[in-house]
Amino acid sequence: MTTYARRTLLLTLSAAAVAGTLAAVSPAARAQAPGPAVRAPGASGPSLAWGACADPGLPRQECAELPVPLDYRDPDGPQLTLAVSRVRSDRPAARRGTLLMIPGGPGGSGVARLVAKGKALGKEMAGAYDLVSFDPRGTGGSSTASCGLGADDRQLVTLRSWPEPGGGITENIARSRRIAEACGRHGGAVLRSMSTANEVRDIDHLRRALGEEKLSAWGASYATYVGAVYAQKYPQHTDRWVLDSNDDPDPSRVGRGWLANMAVGADDRFPDFAAWAADPAREGEGLRLAEHPGDVRPLVLALAAKLDREPKESGTKGVPLTGNLLRQALQNALQSDDRFPSFARLVRQARDPAARPVLPGVLAGPLPDEQAAVMMATVCNDVRWPASVAAYRRAAAVDRARHPLTAGMPANITPCAFWKDAPAEPPTRITADGPSNILMLQNRRDPNSPYAGALILRQALGGRARLVTLEHGGHEAYLGNGTACGDRAVTAFLTTGRRPERDAYCAD
Repeated sequence: MTTYARRTLLLTLSAAAVAGTLAAVSPAARAQAPGPAVRAPGASGPSLAWGACADPGLPRQECAELPVPLDYRDPDGPQLTLAVSRVRSDRPAARRGTLLMIPGGPGGSGVARLVAKGKALGKEMAGAYDLVSFDPRGTGGSSTASCGLGADDRQLVTLRSWPEPGGGITENIARSRRIAEACGRHGGAVLRSMSTANEVRDIDHLRRALGEEKLSAWGASYATYVGAVYAQKYPQHTDRWVLDSNDDPDPSRVGRGWLANMAVGADDRFPDFAAWAADPAREGEGLRLAEHPGDVRPLVLALAAKLDREPKESGTKGVPLTGNLLRQALQNALQSDDRFPSFARLVRQARDPAARPVLPGVLAGPLPDEQAAVMMATVCNDVRWPASVAAYRRAAAVDRARHPLTAGMPANITPCAFWKDAPAEPPTRITADGPSNILMLQNRRDPNSPYAGALILRQALGGRARLVTLEHGGHEAYLGNGTACGDRAVTAFLTTGRRPERDAYCAD
């Protein structure tokens, strides 16, 4: 499995406001000896100097750097740099345009996503597109910012506000305030510029640099919101638009709503894991957790409660397996069936008095400071979050009782409650105004972007969209955690323009 696939699985946001795709600064984003800047005939705006990538992950992969305004109100002022990469069509006669892979997160590297998905996507597209992606500001090989956070505040299990054993949030309040104040001191103008609105402007800047009048796109997870906002702001520049693993676009909540929805998503998805973990086929693998699927949930909840009281020494020095770390590991595992074995193994090790649990890598150490910064800044800059500590206490307690698997985390306080700067502009309301050229793809049991949220986006888009529902579980469906039926629907739409006349359903 690629580094990108592991990290995306563990940290994808889409429906969670305080998680992000852990994207290393990809050397593939660095161009070597770039050639002259080129722009399509008749195009205006920025230009790109394509060159060989420092560490290409795909045949024919090219890299470039795109300057973008720090503040679009001052387009000739200070500039940031975005890492851009592409794989050009190898069948010029079949080429119909550019397909942009919009990265998720926030904090996901599009350059890494192109490397991870480019081979499979290129095969599906059969030369119909140049495949292009980019690292958003703050991410990977693009301009970044730092909050200067200590290692303890950069652990995923603390960046996500899991309540204390017993449900208290006093520690979450102190940490959230500390993180927000550090970002206010150290992040500067670059951190304040990280927002969905600016990412959408950056995409249009990239479109002009590519010399394209219209883009086609595939966005998954948080990128479905970015893609929906782009389609709302620049409908005349959208061609064939695919939104995969969608969530509620409510402009009054934005990321706060996505985070809250994770509680429902975990409940929707857990029965898939329970059925797998109780299957007799697991016996020979040493991974069977119970004889009946209905016994798996109470077993996991009881184990988490025990670890709350008595954390267990793990194979990582200084990082014991706690109840919250187990809960976070479960959230990660629910995103894909192929993560079920690792979580079942962790549960077995946690229950074995003689075993020392092996922690998933991303839970064994802190995230890079730049990564922690962008995953918070984007959702905090997008919309103002409530500031009432008392309201968060009440909400976390209610959510903890209703959804024990997530233990109150999705409704808990985050650094956004103490964020220094108000959002620079109001979020975009998604409407049915615009061309009918959007295909939505959605697993019915998505732990990060639950089906209920996707239906709200579908309703907002009205006649602009068609929704293909997959009777399946997992996050990010196309060419990943979906079904052959769903893959065929997306491929047909992108390559031929054929789209279901009405919303469609794919059996698992």
